[in-house]
Amino acid sequence: MRVLIVDDNASMRTLLSVLLSSQGYEVVGTLPDGNGVMEAIRKMSPDIVCLDYRLPGRDGLDILQEINSTLPEIDVLFMTASEGPGIEEQAADAGAAGFLRKPFSQKQVINELRQVCQTRRQASRANLPEAAPKSPDTGQGDAKPAKDSIGPRPTVVIADDNSSVRLLLKGVLSELGLHIVGQAGNGEEAIRAAMTHQPNVLFLDVNMPILSGLEALPRILEASPETAVVMVTGDTSRTIVQQAAGLGARGYIVKPVRPAYVEKFLKELFKR
Repeated sequence: MRVLIVDDNASMRTLLSVLLSSQGYEVVGTLPDGNGVMEAIRKMSPDIVCLDYRLPGRDGLDILQEINSTLPEIDVLFMTASEGPGIEEQAADAGAAGFLRKPFSQKQVINELRQVCQTRRQASRANLPEAAPKSPDTGQGDAKPAKDSIGPRPTVVIADDNSSVRLLLKGVLSELGLHIVGQAGNGEEAIRAAMTHQPNVLFLDVNMPILSGLEALPRILEASPETAVVMVTGDTSRTIVQQAAGLGARGYIVKPVRPAYVEKFLKELFKR
């Protein structure tokens, strides 16, 4: 795996470079600030960007959002020493594949990167063209089930405004044997997809433009009453969870997406 490190602390850049190299990662470059990150990514073609939050020149969250909107196949491991509330949730909603709060141990770095790589490999297998041929009618992937862990293939709609999260969820769910029949980038599109496809399950992001997931949820269930709506969120506060449950959600998946958790959740959902 090719890694780009972006951190304004020289000691941190050195520590990460040495550690990751010792674990078999190829460190393709290091940057001390937020200027020129996108240009460096296009030039160096990393698989993973280790990205600090507080950077001179450009904010890490802003960079994260651009990476995920333009290059969703690149994973971002977001790092911060900030104690500000909600940073982890903001990073998760922006599409971070992993999160580290400074100071962190070498073991934490290795374990988090291993999770990121495992998730991307699983998603990538299912998103390969030969594994997911295009359907002439819908243009959606029609992957053959990789596992029989949840029985017959339920139909799924994925609604999330972050293209990286949609890509990962599509791959993970296809790998688990579900049939992705539609995708949406905002609440209004999610309602239309539910009405059109009547899916068995709809994965619904909480924070989306036009209509939020919580605003769209009652209308989705009205349009498709048999659909099990599962919230996808980086914010697991009691208020959000209770509000979603009160509106009819069947549960929630926490960002960043982890295949083992998704599989466990689906087994429980389908009682198989």
